Amino acid sequence: MPYIPRQHTAGPTLAAGPRIEDHGLLGDQKGSALVRRDGSVVWLCMPRFDSPAVFASLLGTEDHGFWQIAPACLMDATAVPGSSRRYVGNTLVLETTWACDTGTATVRDFMVPGDGSPRLVRIVTGVTGKVTMRSLLRARPDYGRTAPRITAFDRRHAIDLPQGEDARLWLDADARVRLEGSDLVADFTIEEGETVAFGLSWREDVDSPPPVPVDDALLQFTLDFWEAWAARCTYTGPDREAVVRSLLTLGALIYTPTGAIVAAPTTSLPEEIGGTRNFDYRYSWLRDDAFAAGTLRRYGYLREALSWAMWAAQAISGAGRLQIMFGVGGETELPERELDWLPGYAGSKPVRIGNAAAGQLQIDVYGELSMELHELALADGSWARRLGALVVTLATELEQVWDRPDSGIWEMRGPERHFTHSKMMAWATVDRAVRTIEAGHADGPLDRLRALREKIYAEVCEHGYNSDLNAFTQSYGSRELDASLLHGLLAGFLPADDKRFIGTVEAVQRELGTDDGFLLRYRTHAGEVGPDGFAGEEGRFLVCTGWLSEALAAIGRPDDARIALASLLAIRNGLGLLAEEYDPATGRQLGNFPQAFSHIAHLDATAKTGKTASPEACGTPEPAGAES
Repeated sequence: MPYIPRQHTAGPTLAAGPRIEDHGLLGDQKGSALVRRDGSVVWLCMPRFDSPAVFASLLGTEDHGFWQIAPACLMDATAVPGSSRRYVGNTLVLETTWACDTGTATVRDFMVPGDGSPRLVRIVTGVTGKVTMRSLLRARPDYGRTAPRITAFDRRHAIDLPQGEDARLWLDADARVRLEGSDLVADFTIEEGETVAFGLSWREDVDSPPPVPVDDALLQFTLDFWEAWAARCTYTGPDREAVVRSLLTLGALIYTPTGAIVAAPTTSLPEEIGGTRNFDYRYSWLRDDAFAAGTLRRYGYLREALSWAMWAAQAISGAGRLQIMFGVGGETELPERELDWLPGYAGSKPVRIGNAAAGQLQIDVYGELSMELHELALADGSWARRLGALVVTLATELEQVWDRPDSGIWEMRGPERHFTHSKMMAWATVDRAVRTIEAGHADGPLDRLRALREKIYAEVCEHGYNSDLNAFTQSYGSRELDASLLHGLLAGFLPADDKRFIGTVEAVQRELGTDDGFLLRYRTHAGEVGPDGFAGEEGRFLVCTGWLSEALAAIGRPDDARIALASLLAIRNGLGLLAEEYDPATGRQLGNFPQAFSHIAHLDATAKTGKTASPEACGTPEPAGAES
């Protein structure tokens, strides 16, 4: 049976400890924001995903910055109005409806896509009666560390950013805004048919404010932009609404100036509440991007996939060894450091920015990258020679490193090992190079690569397979299992009717499957530092359940595949969003949010199973795109 999650209710105020899934995503394909159910923007990075957050209370307290627009009675705790929210149609315009004793009002929040000044817009509209509203903006640039200087210019306010950023934020408002300390506050009453708009813009030229926005035009432009983007989806099967929402989420994670795709728009949301597994995901992993590009390509977004391929080719050109991740502008230096002034989400420290995994050897990345570049070469013949040459280059570079131990797909911070999944993906790298040359899309040492492909295959079968378990294992000589083995097999290493393929799927499901219908990615060690270099537990890593669904479909168990997918869909929040992990004991999502991997898992499993179980079987509490 699919997993039916428990329902939990979060408190209405900032101090109540909201859940990770209590947030909605805004994005303009350059930066991002998270909006909580109480109307607070608690995370805002612009102009880029990896820019220092202006509002960082997501990882701290109110003192680290937020912007709330809500009925005044909610902030004063004299009453708790009812609220509901949804995305407007197939867009990233988030609409919150507040129902008070005196009337009803909506707030529409969005970031404006395109080439203009990065801008977060919030439009309040009276629906019935009259509602007294309050806007409270507390900017704290540099991840909550700085109380900025604020200067008033007529009805505009300029918020200085820290020295070195050479930029300002500009607040425009239809209501009168007053400065209280370093907070910008507006109290106003909205009546039926009235609108009051606020815009927060980033401007690189500190002496030149952005043009005064025409808020209705910006709203219509943003609605039209996302509706047109969603309309390009070629999927016509069941549950299309959920598919489109996951695609929109992936679309929001694209950094359009380069084509790079971030793993998630946040940093340091914990994989265990109170734990130390907290990492910065606002960068472009070649592996994650290759997965995302493949998913986008399969659902009709070939242009975005090719844009990513162009960026990837440029990012890795001239490197002596393949770096596994980059900044969204192609930056290679991503030093990891801890922000000790932030207490972390729910006390989960440390808060990290940057990512030390950028320096690891992860052999599997060659495979994921080669597989998608090969598929793109087949999908668009005009790119075939260029992408084909890159696939062969990756294979010849791999010749020098494939037999080394590495850190693996999970970026282990313990000792390097010969991970079986990494070796399977090394095989996939050479296999795609051979296919590319055979198809006439590139020139290369065909006989040598064929021999290398056979050598890697023989080694993996000898050292990565345990005949007693009838399964491949996490690393050479180990008896531990790992969910990544499912992905390695799905890459074509064995035919799906091979007993070793079937045995591995069944062993992984048996040993790493849980009563709640999900998979662990591997076994952790609660009371000690495990082989991954960290102590403590983690949640159910959601991409693994997607791989299970695909693998079950491949071995001829379509009903079980659909049940696995249904369990994954059941834990989305009411807006259709998924974090990196899930904890069934508390009914909470865990890890960075929303996570590209998790939405890729949903989309790829849907493509393989053809349909999902019914919403009733999934136990989904409300349709994706709306919540109360």
